[in-house]
Amino acid sequence: MIEIRFHGRGGQGVVTAAEILARGAVIEGKFAHAFPSFGPERRGAPIASFVRISDSKIRTREQIYDPDYVVVIDSTLHTSTYIIEGVKSNGCLIINSPKSVGEITAKLKTDARILTIDADKIVMRILKKPISNTAMLGALVSISEVISLKSLKKAIEQIFPKDMASKNMKVAVETYKNTYHRRG
Repeated sequence: MIEIRFHGRGGQGVVTAAEILARGAVIEGKFAHAFPSFGPERRGAPIASFVRISDSKIRTREQIYDPDYVVVIDSTLHTSTYIIEGVKSNGCLIINSPKSVGEITAKLKTDARILTIDADKIVMRILKKPISNTAMLGALVSISEVISLKSLKKAIEQIFPKDMASKNMKVAVETYKNTYHRRG
């Protein structure tokens, strides 16, 4: 089973990112659960969402405490220590930030691999608004292969209206390509 935790702020598509990823897994014939974690927060408040993906039925329903991957959609959260809580030592943090991995690593003490990508830059050029959820999904799929790019694109098509789906697929593909060379 693969467990993924997303961090961001209300209104940035954190919950939608989890839904898209889970739908992509289902498209591939896998089992998936996507669920948010937030209280009475409002737009701009930090929130998290979670996804479990497995080749067999998923029976557990509790929050994810030890994720394999952590995806940080909001670039202002990159120094928040709670984003590294529980991440497996062989796990990976994918952080939306123009900062280098070295700059981030100096502030976050973890054995997990850290990857940074300036998703906001790509999103502002294509979508013209700072909603980087599909960009960060492109990066996640590139380095993890939890689902294929083809399945991610199909899931985006199912979630968004046609005009927005096209732009979001373009964003996901561009971050996928810009992240691909960093696989390891």
